[in-house]
Amino acid sequence: MAEIQYESIKAEQPKYLQRNLIRISGDRNLTASLEAFGPELFNLNITEMQKQYLHPQTREIITLREPSTAESILVASYDFTRAKPQIFHTKQWLQLGRILRTPEGVFANVPRDAQGDPITDEQTLKSLLKADKKVNGIWLLDNDFGYAPYETFKTGVQDAGDFVEGGLARILEHSQSPEKLKQISSRKNYPIGIDVYEFIKINKPILEFACLGSGWVGGWQLVVDGDDWFDYDGLAFGVLNTRKKIQDEC
Repeated sequence: MAEIQYESIKAEQPKYLQRNLIRISGDRNLTASLEAFGPELFNLNITEMQKQYLHPQTREIITLREPSTAESILVASYDFTRAKPQIFHTKQWLQLGRILRTPEGVFANVPRDAQGDPITDEQTLKSLLKADKKVNGIWLLDNDFGYAPYETFKTGVQDAGDFVEGGLARILEHSQSPEKLKQISSRKNYPIGIDVYEFIKINKPILEFACLGSGWVGGWQLVVDGDDWFDYDGLAFGVLNTRKKIQDEC
């Protein structure tokens, strides 16, 4: 009788990781990661976005980029009953995008200089705020760049109506009528209201990023945070940056 022999046949490690995408069309068109990256530090989440991924349906190698606050809000608002238990009710923060808090107000999605670094000089940024772009106390400019003086929004615990009418919600969603934040912060989702936290006057500009999260205080409460969370783990959506068709790999 022949001796029984065994040979294990291991699957090859795929060259590219796969990533599910979501395509959004309407007033704003973009393709983004369906699932958030993380939980990890913000800069590490960005590093993961920039890796090469394979989308097997389109047979494209893709990379993703850091989102603006408005892009993050748009992706999070898709089927919020899905995002709520996966992100907001897991004691995680959704990292929306970069903001610059200054002594007089908040800049969202600040432009970058020739070296690709976010501009943090307050006077330089103020020089970009054209008078004819000021509407209802705030500025909304190209590439989701916006500015809201502190007097245009409330801080602390408030209801959804006050929040979405304020300048902060409008620059984060980059809209004079922030319908997605209105949907997310509705009483159905957050019966205890919204806590706008750490958007306070400071002595000098600080580059940070805005976060959304949830807290339980006798009921669910939406928390909008502007503190320096670069040292804390969180989740972030990536936005499609590059795509390249392949023919001989899968």
